[in-house]
Parts: sequence; C-alpha cells; structure tokens
Amino acid sequence: MKSPLRHLACLLALLVALPAAASSLPVPPPPAIDARAWLLTDMLSGQSLAEKTPDARVEPASLTKLMTAYLVFVALKEGRLSLDQTLPVSEQAWKAEGSRMFLDPRRPAKVEELLKGMIVQSGNDACVVLAEGIAGSEEGFAAMMNAMARKLGMTGTHYMNSTGLPHPQHYTTARDLARLATALIREHPRYYQYYALKEYTYNGITQPNRNRLLWMDPNVDGVKTGHTESAGYCLIASARRGERRLLSVVLGTRSDSARAMESQKLLNYGFQFHETVRLYKGNQPVARLKVFKGKQSELAAGFTGDFHVTLPRGAAQRVKAELHTRQPMLAPISRGQQVGTLRLTLDGRPIGDYPLRALDNVGVAGLIGRAWDSILLMFE
Repeated sequence: MKSPLRHLACLLALLVALPAAASSLPVPPPPAIDARAWLLTDMLSGQSLAEKTPDARVEPASLTKLMTAYLVFVALKEGRLSLDQTLPVSEQAWKAEGSRMFLDPRRPAKVEELLKGMIVQSGNDACVVLAEGIAGSEEGFAAMMNAMARKLGMTGTHYMNSTGLPHPQHYTTARDLARLATALIREHPRYYQYYALKEYTYNGITQPNRNRLLWMDPNVDGVKTGHTESAGYCLIASARRGERRLLSVVLGTRSDSARAMESQKLLNYGFQFHETVRLYKGNQPVARLKVFKGKQSELAAGFTGDFHVTLPRGAAQRVKAELHTRQPMLAPISRGQQVGTLRLTLDGRPIGDYPLRALDNVGVAGLIGRAWDSILLMFE
C-alpha cells in the first residue's frame, strides 16, 4: 500500500538532495560492440549501463582464474595461507596445458610468486599448485569454486577446473563474471593491485600482462584476459576516475586487439555520458514511518550504506521517487529489516526498485500501548 503523504515527503527530500541540473544533450545508444556477449556496470551504483546477452552461457577460458584468485585471497585473509608460504609443484601442475609461468618441479614456489604468475602470466601451472595447496586436489578445489559461486549469487556458472581449460560443464555468463570481479575488487583491495602489474619475471622468464588496456588507458588497473579457440578473445576491464569505477566484460571477440578496443569503447561511453550521484548518505532517514504496537510510534527508514544511482549526465533533477510500504506496520522491527521500497524513475521510465531498511530497533509496547493501538487500527 502506498502512503501519499509519505510519498510526497520522500520525493521532496530526494529532490533537495540532488545537485543542480546542467543542460544536457540526449545520451546516445551504446557503441556497437563486436563480441558475443558484453556488459558495462558502474560499481558504485551496481547498475548496468549497457549490455548484450549478459545471461547467455559462455565459456570463461582464463577468466576462470578470477575465481581461483578469489578463493586464494579468502584463504590469505583467513590465515590458511600466507604470501611467503611455499607450495610444492606437483607433476600434474608441471604438466598443465596452455599458458604457463614455467614452474620447476624441483623448486617449491611461494604463494605470492604463484599469484603473480597466475594473474600476470595467466599460468595454468600456478593455478593447479594453488588449487592443490588449498583443497588437496584440483577436483576438490573445483567443488569449492562452485560453492563460492553459489554464495556470490552466480546462478549461471559451473566450474570443472581452476584454469579455464575447455570442458562441456565449465561455463559462466557475463553478468556472473561482473558479479565475481566486483566482489574481488571490493573485498580484496590489498591483492587486487597485482592485476595492474604490466609484467612479471619468474625462473628467468619475463612475460607481459596480456591486458593491453594497462598500456592504453592510465585509468585501467585490471582485470583479466582469457582466450581459447572456442571462447574467442575475452577481457574483463576495470577503470577508475575519481570515485567512480566502471567494469566492462567483453566475451568472444575475434582478436587480442579487438577485445581491448571494444572494452575501451564501453568504458569511454560509461564515463563520458553517465554520472553517478549519491542520493543519500548511509543511515540518513529517507522517510519516517508510522509504527503500531511499538515502544516508539515512528520509525526512521533509509539505507544502511551510501546509496548511489547512475544517470545520464545532467538528468539528476528529472528523477522522481515513490515510496511503497506495507501498512499497517507492527512492532517488533529490527534494524536492517526491509520496511519499504523506493521506486526511482527518470522521465517516466523505471530506474529501479531499492529496499528501504529500518534504521532503528523498535521493541513491542506494553499491554496498554498495544491495546490502544489495536483500537486505532480499527479506524486506520
């Protein structure tokens, strides 16, 4: 049920919070991208700015290594691994097919060396050593990868190995890859810096990072390339300008140079024609809602963290909001509980529905208070 009075209060608060509008030209459609699937997202708001078949099943190739790295970062954070810890190089790892960091089976490698070999050199041998070091076997590690994919909400993904070598049951989607890359960047900034390294030398062999955008765009600091004959040339790229970070996922292009050019097109489009606005600070009340049978008669509702929205440049003043709540609202209510939905539109077109959370705890009133509110509810 929608409350008109609370809707109006919310709308006025929202309009006051937005910056003054600048004259703006219409936003052009996204550039034509020569790829099987692609997606551009703004990490502050989480919004998709452009996409094509983002939920289509694709072969991830070496983009698989993002999940391998994510699980290694979790193990480091939890103290189950350390950067200077050495791991033995098994025969299976030494004989791994595809790209390699050229590990020596007679020489254990440090975890940090293996990470750089996997991230910069895309070493399949490094992946297998790390997988065996964490799970005992690559098969066991693949089970951990699938469990983490479910935890992260990657509903269109299934892993069979740590490297990305082709397998009929090894697949993902552009949207799932964006979700994984976002989690990796946000949760593990200490280790994300490895993705900006332009080259790495191990065992006397120097190999460059295959991400060409690290040389082409100073704002790009990652993330990962992938390629097999069946997957085509793929790239997840991330660039930061000021507080904004954009993430592009481009899958199935025809060449190494094409994946870089198509990714650059998307990033430039996102930065040039869109802006991200903070509508509300975390824990700032968006609305105050009436509560029945509680120790307090009113509840502050809002967002527990800063709330951002990405819009066409100059369009902020044209955003409108509607507050939807379930009435009557009865105590008890816990902080963080969803108590409403804020619906945003731009020129009548939906932007999205966003859950409003209780910013306070509201306990149950005493017997007399509950009885009085029961009477009031009869006339509500």
